[in-house]
Amino acid sequence: MQRFASYEEENIHYWTERTPGYLEVNQGELASRQRIVWGSIISERIAARFPERTPDQLQVLDVGTGPGFFAIILTEMGYRVTAVDYTASMLKAAKENAGSLASDISFYQMNAEELDFPDNSFDVLVTRNLTWNLRHPKKAYARWSRVLKKGGLLLNFDAGWYRYLYDEAARKGHLQDRENIVNSKVGDETEGTDVAAMEAIARKAPLSARKRPEWDLDMLQELGMEAFADTEIWKRVWTREERINNASTPMFLIEARKEQKIWY
Repeated sequence: MQRFASYEEENIHYWTERTPGYLEVNQGELASRQRIVWGSIISERIAARFPERTPDQLQVLDVGTGPGFFAIILTEMGYRVTAVDYTASMLKAAKENAGSLASDISFYQMNAEELDFPDNSFDVLVTRNLTWNLRHPKKAYARWSRVLKKGGLLLNFDAGWYRYLYDEAARKGHLQDRENIVNSKVGDETEGTDVAAMEAIARKAPLSARKRPEWDLDMLQELGMEAFADTEIWKRVWTREERINNASTPMFLIEARKEQKIWY
């Protein structure tokens, strides 16, 4: 087994290797109705928060952009988008995926836990399937709050992806998901991925063992943000294949608003 000097090095290595497969997934979403589904859900939340402002008046930060799915669909809708990822290969894939839109998106290679932007830079911050993977999620939430303007909106889509490594009920649910995939004859989303390597990373990620979204809401409240969770969002965003693959780990949405002074 390959040894790494740090969690970050191990993580970057994994996602660099995973880039081609993840790019293929994103391209499939962009070519399907998922493009419209996700765009509608995000724009609805933004419009509800900023009813008097048009997309071109809003600065949006996509954290952990991967191959650029959120950045692309939000740019298409007219938002002013900045996209960051820790992995150079993912950013390269995102730029290629964006095509002619790439020149309208500001791309940066940056650690989600160490954002280098000035305070109060963005109106909206969006992220998907990222927080669970962070070594210091509390620190990340604090940095995300810092770069949001007062009244800014945080939209974090995530799930308790690897809780089955720590919780017996979750493990049984995970095994049932694997059985349902075979019986339903849908594609296995883990096919072609190094599950053992991902589980090794997940065991070092603190949120794998946490009960979520409760942990997230407590943390955001501690940071002075007004937050709530939509635990039914998976019913709107997931395809049939995603529902069967991940039935035991439904996706939730953490929606938070920066209101109070944040102390670090």
